[in-house]
Amino acid sequence: MTAGAVARPGRIVAFTLLLLGGVVMVTPIVFMLVTSLKDNSEIYELHFLPRAPTLDNYASILGRSPFGRWFLVSFTVATATTLSVLFFDSLVGYTLAKFRFAGRGIVFVAILSTLMIPTEMLVIPWYIMAKTMGWLDSIWGIMFPGMMTGFGVFLMRQFFLGVPDELIEAARVDGIGEFRIFWEVALPLVTPALSALAIFAFLGNWTAFLWPLIVTTSPNLYTVPVGLASLSGEFGTDWELIMTGSSIATIPTLIVFIVLQRNIINGIMLTGLKG
Repeated sequence: MTAGAVARPGRIVAFTLLLLGGVVMVTPIVFMLVTSLKDNSEIYELHFLPRAPTLDNYASILGRSPFGRWFLVSFTVATATTLSVLFFDSLVGYTLAKFRFAGRGIVFVAILSTLMIPTEMLVIPWYIMAKTMGWLDSIWGIMFPGMMTGFGVFLMRQFFLGVPDELIEAARVDGIGEFRIFWEVALPLVTPALSALAIFAFLGNWTAFLWPLIVTTSPNLYTVPVGLASLSGEFGTDWELIMTGSSIATIPTLIVFIVLQRNIINGIMLTGLKG
């Protein structure tokens, strides 16, 4: 029996497992999309496909609810915090990776220690800070906890450690300023890390629920998760509208992943080519 014949069953098993895993992951999304095409009378019936597919739920949630406003708030918060995370986390990561100064290790450990603190324990300090600064029930109040992250600093530092010091020294010899070295020399070399961090930051802030729920009281400042949760009341829940809103809310996350995944894949390929 040849080695190819022995390896073939293993490939079939691996392919089958990947296929089953893909089906398991895609099924909830398909169920959400299918449910968004049902009317209220079909929600609790035990059939998967709608008998009479309709787009009335989309017209209803876009026309008779402030979903468009919720979508805009979520997009603004997620975009602004993602840009902030990319800039500040990469700047701090570069500083910790390429500069030698007293207490550098202590600073890095202190930043890493923030990853061990549950979000629930930070809510009260955040709320006190937001109240003191007058940020309650405002866009800035929703955004400020996510403007920098310990995980992002850790990720960027690890990637910047892989940037050759010779490039940095050569740029300094040429008289380039430190910020230009960071921006024009080092940052383009860690594009895969920036892409991965952008995906994590955008998804994290797009799907955030607890803090936006606490810091906002005006329905016009609800994010999409908080707004959709408000459709569930004491006397009934509009599941078809919730599924419809959730279906629309997945569009930005898919776009972000599709746009940035190429950079991540290219970065992995280039990393594998290094000797």
